[in-house]
Amino acid sequence: MTHNLLKPRFPTENYLNRELGLLAFNRRVLAQAADERMPLLERLRFLCIVSSNLDEFFEIRVSGLKEQIRANTPVVTTDGKTAQEAFRLVSAEAHAIVAEQYQQLNEVILPALAEQGIRFLRRSGWNEAQREWIREYFHREMVPVLTPIGLDPSHPFPRVLNKSLNFAIELEGKDAFGRSSNAAIVQAPRVLPRVIRLPEELAGCEYGFVFLSSILHEFVGELFTGMTVLGCYQFRATRNSDLFVDEEEVTNLRTKLQGELPQRHFGNAVRLEVANNCSEAMTEFLLAQFELKPVDLYRVNGPVNLVRLMQVPDWVDRPDMKFRPFAPGTPKPLAKGANIFDSIRKNDILLHHPYQSFAPVIEFLSQAATDPAVVAIKMTVYRTGTDSVLMESLIRAAQNGKEVTVVVELMARFDEEANIGWATKLEQVGAHVVYGVVGYKTHAKALLIVRREEGGLKRYAHLGTGNYHPRTARLYTDFGLMTANDEVTRDVSEVFKQLTGLGQARTLKHLWQAPFTLHPNVVAGIQGEAEIARSGGKARIVAKMNSLVEPEVIDALYQASQAGVDIDLIVRGVCMLRPGVPGLSENIRVRSIIGRFLEHHRIFYFLAGGKETVYLSSADWMERNFFKRIELAFPILDPKLKKRVVTEGLKFYLADNQQGWEMNSQGVYQRRRSTRSKPHNAQGELMVTLGA
Repeated sequence: MTHNLLKPRFPTENYLNRELGLLAFNRRVLAQAADERMPLLERLRFLCIVSSNLDEFFEIRVSGLKEQIRANTPVVTTDGKTAQEAFRLVSAEAHAIVAEQYQQLNEVILPALAEQGIRFLRRSGWNEAQREWIREYFHREMVPVLTPIGLDPSHPFPRVLNKSLNFAIELEGKDAFGRSSNAAIVQAPRVLPRVIRLPEELAGCEYGFVFLSSILHEFVGELFTGMTVLGCYQFRATRNSDLFVDEEEVTNLRTKLQGELPQRHFGNAVRLEVANNCSEAMTEFLLAQFELKPVDLYRVNGPVNLVRLMQVPDWVDRPDMKFRPFAPGTPKPLAKGANIFDSIRKNDILLHHPYQSFAPVIEFLSQAATDPAVVAIKMTVYRTGTDSVLMESLIRAAQNGKEVTVVVELMARFDEEANIGWATKLEQVGAHVVYGVVGYKTHAKALLIVRREEGGLKRYAHLGTGNYHPRTARLYTDFGLMTANDEVTRDVSEVFKQLTGLGQARTLKHLWQAPFTLHPNVVAGIQGEAEIARSGGKARIVAKMNSLVEPEVIDALYQASQAGVDIDLIVRGVCMLRPGVPGLSENIRVRSIIGRFLEHHRIFYFLAGGKETVYLSSADWMERNFFKRIELAFPILDPKLKKRVVTEGLKFYLADNQQGWEMNSQGVYQRRRSTRSKPHNAQGELMVTLGA
């Protein structure tokens, strides 16, 4: 199925740019690092998250713009910009964010950490004892794994891995063979830590750290005996990491991907980061090697990869400088020792992560793997990690003779390798492994268990807004529904039949499914509220998601606003809709919540004449989710659970005036601040309400 994007009904100026929206999100994350109310080590962590986000932004979004520019495509985006115009704006904003990020690191966070006895020791400040210990470390731990590469006609510029740390060395003199190369490259192997802790008695403070780059700068001359080092400069290249697999030509997707994955590390370069001491001559040389222009250069005042500082808060045992430990709660029906199938059969169970534990989902699958009454298990796997207790349960279930079917999404970006590994292990124990439907990513989160009970076979399902990944379930906000509702589980069974077999899609009674019914049902829900408003009734839409970019849905929201529908949108990241424009969207408000946890659940609420329709989903309101993926949206039918979703997932967030940001009609976000009203922090209040 293909979908031709319709030309938006409204002028291009009514849409915001997607790439700039992503950078605006990173500005909000950067604001967390600057927020003095945040614990200091968490501020450092937020700074690192910005770097990690920007890496992916360049690997995927900027590389896409550059591909369009290279191909000279006349494509104009929904907001009316060409790829060249978008790239120019994106580049200026990305440079500004990076400059602000390093300023925050050097002028605020590192001095504040130093006051607390957590110091990053600069070369210029090492005393003799420290220098001797570091020199010994260099020879013991670094020299054996470093490979200096002199650049001359027989040693061309090496292939530099995506995002790897490297050093460009300027030299003079002759080597042992009489060669007079004036440049060399030293690649820092990934096995080497980027930050090294000194013994406390040597550091002169509780936590003394040294950057790997500082050590190499100090002792690099010892790698080039008899030659003079004129300069040593860190650099890092970011490459296009979007895998290209022509799915129409693929007969075995797994084999093709395994051949393609190694090339990800060597795609076209899209960004060059260098330390700010890098000479002009070396900078120009590096840009030429990577076929980049000055606009692609990012000079930074500090380590070229702040992501590697992400581990520092974990190494430092200072609870007073971190978020307070949090223990998630467990719903009463799933108290320890309960038979999970009995509990679900009595009532639907709603789990709100990370405020409530992910353990019941793990237990659900674990009990199914060993329960003699369970005959079949079916599950979708998008992201689950290299070490997954859930995958181990599926393997155990197959070994116990159960019919295990797993739909593994091999094209889950940056998780392809882990998923290929699990697919292989599952096949080895006799599980049915399918890779979904070629051309459509399987992004739906569904688990179906079939059990032989009195009266015949009974189905149980878990449906979620987030991945089957125990680690991210502690960091991402998501809802999960456990149900034995015959109609809902029959729908889930039908979806698995589509994914593993062939045949026409049957009509589902409750689930909305992409690429078939999700988009039309979302648009119909919006239009239904507009009709109610036009006829004088009370109409209300509240939706929460990660991204809002699909133009037909945006158009429907504009029309609903014009009809008088009251609309609140809680969008964590990119929102291309302009709120508050007179005559167009004055009834629409857009908020973004950035806090301790990553907001991830998708909730669609329609007042529906007082009936209140509430759907949870794995899908954002994006073209890819509606038309290029297999996604599910599922209703909350139990009135008590529906009330919980509305309260916990929407009302708490709409009231947030501590971590909430509000967008104006120009796409600019302002932090919401409590003045006269009582302070509300949605995540903090949910931790108190639902935690153990």
